[in-house]
Amino acid sequence: MRFQIDKRDRLVILKLNEDKLLSNLAPQLKSELVVLNNEGFRNIVLDLGDVQYVDSSGLSALLVGNRLCKEATGTFVLTGLNAHIQKLIKISQLEPILNIVPSLSESVDYVMMEELDRDLRT
Repeated sequence: MRFQIDKRDRLVILKLNEDKLLSNLAPQLKSELVVLNNEGFRNIVLDLGDVQYVDSSGLSALLVGNRLCKEATGTFVLTGLNAHIQKLIKISQLEPILNIVPSLSESVDYVMMEELDRDLRT
């Protein structure tokens, strides 16, 4: 699996450099998400800008990332989704569960606003 990681102070950006997120890559993505979570990153932005197609295994990996971040009181954001992936998420009724933000910069802003909100509540 080809990917880039940009570790920042309060979040990590994981850019998947693959055109398909299928059953052969989903376990590797899940593992990488677990490693990042274990390193203390509770906020993850997953950039799927290069990904053209996702199957059910890929959706499962996205849900793992979402669960890991929620359990760590963090935020998991998907960005760069094409129309096909957005439609698949909608058909799978995952829109209310997943945070989908159009651009990378908006995703970073979204995570930082969530962090600020959590800081103010404590």
